[in-house]
Amino acid sequence: MTLALDSAAQDLLFREARTANAFTDEPVSEEQVQAIYDLVKYGPTAFNQSPLRMVLVRSDEARERLVQHMAEGNQPKTATAPLVAILAADNEFHEELPALFPAFPQAKDMFFAERPAREQAAGFNAARQAAYFIVGVRAAGLAAGPMTGFDFAGVQKEFLDDDHTPLMIVNIGKPAEDASFPRSPRLAYEEVVTTV
Repeated sequence: MTLALDSAAQDLLFREARTANAFTDEPVSEEQVQAIYDLVKYGPTAFNQSPLRMVLVRSDEARERLVQHMAEGNQPKTATAPLVAILAADNEFHEELPALFPAFPQAKDMFFAERPAREQAAGFNAARQAAYFIVGVRAAGLAAGPMTGFDFAGVQKEFLDDDHTPLMIVNIGKPAEDASFPRSPRLAYEEVVTTV
């Protein structure tokens, strides 16, 4: 059995794609980011809740503020990446549900009236969308450097509000030469799958 997606696309999205730690200085345009979003917005989330929100860090001033909140090893690459995206979960996503899930508009109040339920759903589903986003970056011929090594509370206070929880920070651009570590091993199918 083969995949419907051709081998070159499989390589681009998965087999040859790598987490980048260094980038060229080629800029990433607003049009590229919009094209990425316009592709990955179709990835599924529960009730189509789509809680992912992005803050694109483009100005030098914002970049300096962000770098201060990064773990020491992540500071240089965040300071020099062509584009940095803060990916966050919108804990008030339910306000959009009547429009996003018109087949069941009562879902907003039936399942997400309480903040703890919203936070759990937002975190899980925005993390899904973050994974789609990384694949979308690869589909655009760019590399992503996703990181969770940062001061979450500091980034939230500096760039978000109490209704948005940071998930990860992603450096984006064309990878520089030797931008990635050697490929690490992966588990075999038999190590992951149990048939019952």
